[in-house]
Amino acid sequence: MGQILEALRRWVGGEAQRAFYKRHCPEVAKQAAFAIRPMRRRDLKAVAAIEQSAYAFPWPLDVFKSCLKVGYSCWVGEIGDEVVAYGILSLGAGEAHVMNICVAPRWQGQGYGRRMLEHLMQAARQHHADMMLLEVRPSNTVAIRLYHQLGFNEIGCRKDYYPAAGGRREDALVMARML
Repeated sequence: MGQILEALRRWVGGEAQRAFYKRHCPEVAKQAAFAIRPMRRRDLKAVAAIEQSAYAFPWPLDVFKSCLKVGYSCWVGEIGDEVVAYGILSLGAGEAHVMNICVAPRWQGQGYGRRMLEHLMQAARQHHADMMLLEVRPSNTVAIRLYHQLGFNEIGCRKDYYPAAGGRREDALVMARML
C-alpha cells in the first residue's frame, strides 16, 4: 500500500507541477519535458527517421543497429513518448568520439542539442575519458557555434570526409576539448 501511495504522490505532484509550468512558463515546461535515456532497439526506427529528415546524406538504419550492437554509448532525448534527438558516443583509450548527434528539425533551436552534447560529455567523464573529439561539416555553422560555446577547438581537417551534392566531397573540421 505504501508503494502505491508514493507512486500516486509522485504522479499527482509531477502532473500538477507540469501543468503549472506549461500554463505559466511554457519554455521551462518544454525544457523540463526533455528527458535523455539510453537508446533501445525499439528506438531505431525513430532515430533513423530523424536522421533522414535532418541530413542530405543520412546514416542507414543498419549503422545505428551496429552502434547498439557493438556497445557504443547511445542515447535518445524524448519529449513525452516522442524521440526528438539522439547522440552516439564511442569510448576507448581515454578518448570519447561523438559519432553522431542530431535533433529532429522541428525541435531544433530550443537547446536540446546542447543538452544532448552536455549529456555525452558527462557520459564520457564517467567512463574516464580525458578528451572528446568530433567531426563537423564547415558548412554547419550552427553546430560549430555550439561546439565553440561548449569549449571545443578546431584541431585539424579531414579532407573530402563527407559526401556532398553532385558527387563532390566536403571536408570535416576536427574539433576537440579536454574533459
